[in-house]
Amino acid sequence: MTALTRRDWRGFEHIPATGGVILAFNHVSHADPFTAAHYVYDSGRWPEFLAKESVFRIPVAGKILHWCRQIPVFRGTVDAGKALDAAISAVHAGDCVVIYPEGTTTREPDLWPMKGKTGVARLALATGVPVIPVAQDGAQQLFDPRTKKFRLGRVPVSVWAGPPVDLSEWADAEPTRVVLDEMTDEIMNRIRELVGEMRGETPPPIYIPSRAGKGQA
Repeated sequence: MTALTRRDWRGFEHIPATGGVILAFNHVSHADPFTAAHYVYDSGRWPEFLAKESVFRIPVAGKILHWCRQIPVFRGTVDAGKALDAAISAVHAGDCVVIYPEGTTTREPDLWPMKGKTGVARLALATGVPVIPVAQDGAQQLFDPRTKKFRLGRVPVSVWAGPPVDLSEWADAEPTRVVLDEMTDEIMNRIRELVGEMRGETPPPIYIPSRAGKGQA
C-alpha cells in the first residue's frame, strides 16, 4: 500500500491506544479494506474486520485472514449471529474491531455514505465501548466499483477519524428496532459529516438502497 498510495492520514488522536474500540468506516471500493487496514495499523492498533464468510473460503487468502484474527460474517444463515458474538468477544478482550455499517460498497452514485445497517449499533450497545467514525476517500481510484476498472500508480488516499460518536442518549437502552435505527443514523451522520469535510462539500440527502438497486432520499 505504501507503493500504491499517497496518504493523508488524520485523527489518530481520536483512536484509543489501548482497550476495546469500534471503528466505523464508510465503504467506497473493494480496495478500501487495504487502505483502512493500513491506516489502523499506522495508528498503532491491529484491525479486526468483519468480512463476508465467503472470503474466508478463498485458498491461501482465507487462511491468512484467520491467522490475522479477522471475523467472518455468515450472511443470511442460521450462523449470522456468530459474527456479532465474535465481535463482542474481541471488543471485550480489548481489541480494535473495524466495521462497515453500510454492509457493502455504497450504491450512491458519487460514493457518498448511504444508509447503514444496525450491526454497528448492536455491537456498540452490547459493549459500551467508543465508536469512532472514520471517513475515507480515494481508494475508488485503485478500483472503481462503478466502472470495475483498476488503476496502478500512487493515488491520493485520505482517511480521517473523528471524535467518538455521542451515543449516551441510548446508554443501557433495550435493543429495539427504533433504538438501533436511531443509533445507526447517528453514527452514519458523523461519518457523512467527515466525508463532507474531507471533500469540501455538503453531503447530499441520505441514499437508501432499494431491493431493485435504486436509491431514494
